[in-house]
Amino acid sequence: MDLKYLNTFRVIVEEGSFSKAAERLNYTQSTITFQIGQLEQELSSRLFEKIGRKMVLSKAGEHLIPYVDEVLSSVERLRCFEDDLAECQGDLRIGIGETLLCYQLPAILKEFHKQAPKARLFLRSMNCYDIRDELKSGALDLGVFYEDVGGFGSSLTTHTFGTYPLVLVASPELRNCYPDFITSDQQIPVPFIINEPNCVFRQIFEQYLREKSIMLDHTIELWSIPTIKNLVKNDVGISFLPRFAVQAELDERVLAEIPTGLTDTTISAVCGYHKNKWISPLMKLFIGLCSAKDQPFPI
Repeated sequence: MDLKYLNTFRVIVEEGSFSKAAERLNYTQSTITFQIGQLEQELSSRLFEKIGRKMVLSKAGEHLIPYVDEVLSSVERLRCFEDDLAECQGDLRIGIGETLLCYQLPAILKEFHKQAPKARLFLRSMNCYDIRDELKSGALDLGVFYEDVGGFGSSLTTHTFGTYPLVLVASPELRNCYPDFITSDQQIPVPFIINEPNCVFRQIFEQYLREKSIMLDHTIELWSIPTIKNLVKNDVGISFLPRFAVQAELDERVLAEIPTGLTDTTISAVCGYHKNKWISPLMKLFIGLCSAKDQPFPI
């Protein structure tokens, strides 16, 4: 049995379709179809069934997943058998929340590359809900994200990364115009500038606004935290972010904090992985750096 057929099967499961698997593996779709056909022939079982226009896992395919995971995990162990991290060569797929990647991870990534110079990191800036889901599916090796998303069940193992306060910020001029975000039942004619609806700190602040019956003018959705901060500095609107993401601007007084009823609200970040995943030397190194007591950032 060719191991690449098992890998192709696993990628199809992760991606949800033959075409997406072909794109990820840089194969033609006919190659994907051929490999699955060979695997089905060797196992004497149909692994996928055509339902409408979609190919979905058969019962046999569902039962095969844990066996494939075990085989591929064993192969990964063999490839990383050498314990010397400096000599360990391999890839690590990590999904990271954007604020964490931008402001908390650079020093850790620098140290990781210093200790494992032959490793390759494939980093993705992702929504925390997507990180959780891709860890559960096996598409990521590790994730650094806010545990407030929940929904881990018993499938993920997590290590504490840090707990951080949140802060409402505006330009000093805008703060002077609209300093009150505590009084209930009011309309404040400023935009809220923030990430997409699944952003954890956006959800926290919008829930606070609903509880207070405070209405803002409208919401501007952006993915880039630096862009959000730049617009806020230029009087375009307000934002609600982890304090570490705006501390430099607060110190420089180009941003100002607006008091809210969320003064004790924090979010907690974790480094997580699937509980059944073998912890390779590269994963162990990265987790250790994330968990180190002498991290070069405030916790």
